[in-house]
Amino acid sequence: QVQLAESGGGLVQTGDSLRLSCAASGRTYSINVMGWFRQAPGKDREFVAAISWSGGTTYYPNSVKGRFTISRDNAEKTLYLQINSLKPENTAVYYCAAGPKATMYPSYQRVYDYWGQGTQVTVSS
Repeated sequence: QVQLAESGGGLVQTGDSLRLSCAASGRTYSINVMGWFRQAPGKDREFVAAISWSGGTTYYPNSVKGRFTISRDNAEKTLYLQINSLKPENTAVYYCAAGPKATMYPSYQRVYDYWGQGTQVTVSS
């Protein structure tokens, strides 16, 4: 089993930046891919970024390219999401996730076996 714990969310203003963290513990040697997803009120959970745990290849949907940066610290077993120029529409619960297999489809939720509890990001206008 892998346990994931997000932190770093909060109430920010439009234009601010934020860095979310996700600490992994347990059988972290089994992780091949990690990702960030978000769920806004009344909407489905959506993919925002992913990274291959060993090689560091990153994946983003077009909607966040240029403003979101995913990174990881293998030694610290921590995943990060840097979000710049925050907008009110970025308000959501942000979740990190971990998957045991390398994949060509890191945006698919079914790739991930483990999920954190989420951290709330609220952007005021």
